[in-house]
Amino acid sequence: MSVVVDVGMLVVGVVTLWGGARLLVTGASRLAGAAGVSALVVGLTVVAFGTSAPEIAVSVEAAFAGRGDVSVGNVVGSNLFNLGVILGLIGVLSPFRVTETLVRRDALAMAAATAVAAVALLNGAVSRLEGAILLALLGGYLGALGVAIRTASQADSGQLDAVDDGATVPPLDADEETPREIRSGLEGGRVLVGLLLVIGGGRVLIDAAVGLALAVGISEWAVGATIVATGTSLPELVTSVVAVRRGDVSIAAGNVVGSNVFNALGVLGIVAVVRPTAVDPAVFLGIAWLCVLTAFATVVLATGRRLTRLEGVALVALGAGYWVVSMAL
Repeated sequence: MSVVVDVGMLVVGVVTLWGGARLLVTGASRLAGAAGVSALVVGLTVVAFGTSAPEIAVSVEAAFAGRGDVSVGNVVGSNLFNLGVILGLIGVLSPFRVTETLVRRDALAMAAATAVAAVALLNGAVSRLEGAILLALLGGYLGALGVAIRTASQADSGQLDAVDDGATVPPLDADEETPREIRSGLEGGRVLVGLLLVIGGGRVLIDAAVGLALAVGISEWAVGATIVATGTSLPELVTSVVAVRRGDVSIAAGNVVGSNVFNALGVLGIVAVVRPTAVDPAVFLGIAWLCVLTAFATVVLATGRRLTRLEGVALVALGAGYWVVSMAL
């Protein structure tokens, strides 16, 4: 009976996380759009970090509860799911060639973040100092990204001024400003509600997952790296598939890249700072698997060559393969 209850709560937690993340990402994206931020930048930052909110909630909850295997397993498993299943599905649904310099650079940042996280976990534990270093690196990455965005915006503005030859845009009148203010308040409320749902859903999901693991004899690492990781990665999956269907493949790819950078540096860093922990030796298999997938994805994205349907299928197979192997260990 307890297994049935845990499964039911697991579903409730996943649905709550999914709904909360949708609200959070939608509100944040609209606010960024109203501020004049480009769609690609939104995909790499606001959408990517917003869809990583479940990973933060679940991993931090697990860290506070002393469930280090679940918290770290969630980070590794989520990144594997993002690259294997989500990026693979993007390639299957809509083979693409990445040409934007921003995405290429961030693909290299993803590879570097993965390598740093792997080094931090080589001894089977992650310390508070290592967590602080990871967070500092994330801060540096965000700073560099901000400089690049500002430079690109100034270049675009200069080109626009040259074309307009001194023309100015008339100011909005009071009637035009009021709807924007109302819309901003609405989207701000959406972000807040989404954040609360993500936090609550994370707590329900972690309790149910741990209970299920204990009931059926599966290790906490396996549950964190597979079931929990898949649940917390649903926002990335939904967002990327929707973006592909709308023809915004670069946003979908940027969502995967940005999420993996944030998970490897931000989520793992927060977990280590909150509660330094030792993890299951199975982390070495997960990290090795993630490094292989990351290397492949980086080659595709950073060189700008086409991601074919066959390569997409291979990525999905590799991502699903880790799921099967982890559950069997």
